[in-house]
Amino acid sequence: MIPTSHYLFLSLGLFTIGVIGVVTRRNVIIILMSIELMLNAVNINLVAFSRLVGSAEGHVFAIFVITDAAAEAAVGLGIIIAFFPEP
Repeated sequence: MIPTSHYLFLSLGLFTIGVIGVVTRRNVIIILMSIELMLNAVNINLVAFSRLVGSAEGHVFAIFVITDAAAEAAVGLGIIIAFFPEP
């Protein structure tokens, strides 16, 4: 059985990479991908603590975050396509 601290360190690494990507990059697509990394780090935390406590609420919240991330990606790509049409 993998201890919860391993999941937290993995989540910390993903969140740090996401924050660095948002802060240092100017490309909109890379910023959106970095935000997705940060949301995935949050999902890992939710599922890890849900498993630690023994309830399913963290899993439910993780599903909502995944749904929100998919909607954000669709809207973000739609906005990018609207601002940068094909030549």
